[in-house]
Amino acid sequence: MLAQFVLFDGFDPLDVIAPYEVLGAGGTVTGGSLEVELVSAEGEREVPSGVAPVSLRATGRLDPERADLVIVPGAMGRMPTDAEDHRDDSVLTILVRALGTELAALLKEAMDRPGLTVASVCGGSLLLGFAGLLTGRPATTHPLGMTALARTGAQVVDARVIDDGDLICGAGVTSGLDVGLYLLERELGPQVAHAVEQLIAYERRGTVWRNTGSVPVAA
Repeated sequence: MLAQFVLFDGFDPLDVIAPYEVLGAGGTVTGGSLEVELVSAEGEREVPSGVAPVSLRATGRLDPERADLVIVPGAMGRMPTDAEDHRDDSVLTILVRALGTELAALLKEAMDRPGLTVASVCGGSLLLGFAGLLTGRPATTHPLGMTALARTGAQVVDARVIDDGDLICGAGVTSGLDVGLYLLERELGPQVAHAVEQLIAYERRGTVWRNTGSVPVAA
């Protein structure tokens, strides 16, 4: 199984590093059944994050034909106070700029390919939403991005992790740990996820929201 982590200029490094380490540990404890890669739309290059001078090196191009999991981070910048705040240093502007590359088409290809799961962390769901890929689908993001996410046509749910089949969404920045652990449990089993929890001394938080079961009655 191959997990590809998407990098773009201005990405939030914690959105990438936390689930990357979790999934990488999953590969270790299973003897290599899960591989992780850092990729970009342009291919191999040094990719600056939104936290100077931190950068990560993409070792290849995002390839939806090869990947089984594609993990999409958000951006690091000034958090907007409303959905129309698009100043140059805002998270929304950085995400829109990223979609001016080949990334939008590659993400659509990933979302359209049967058998591939796309997971977002924090503002990664906004990136997918701005690309027109979340219409009518349950999704979550950083609390300050919920209004912007709703305007993309997504069904906004206030949950830490959402499972909508081939789409997994995590809320705030630290939810990357929970997304990673949930992906391990779902794809490789609870014993693998538990072993990694013990390794990193962290237990996944909250109930994973899914559109199944009884619907609670409003108070």
